Amino acid sequence: MKQQVERLSPHQNAKVFAVLMAVSSLIFLIPLFLFMFASAPEQARPPVTFLLLAPLMYLVMGYVMVVVGCAIYNFMFKYIGGIEFESTASGA
Repeated sequence: MKQQVERLSPHQNAKVFAVLMAVSSLIFLIPLFLFMFASAPEQARPPVTFLLLAPLMYLVMGYVMVVVGCAIYNFMFKYIGGIEFESTASGA
């Protein structure tokens, strides 16, 4: 059976995506900062506060952009339709 997603919840989707972005940013930020602190001269090192602020910025910008994207999707649904997928009932 083909179905269309009629509405995306802006707050819930943005909340989940923002937390995922903030946590996943640490995967590359922590090794990057360790490398920079080990190899760069003291004058060229980034401030430690950047390490703390970067995941926060990912969180905020991820949230805002997903809210905007969901709002655009919800507005455009009535004109162009939604994301379409097929589903079947499970036999379990």
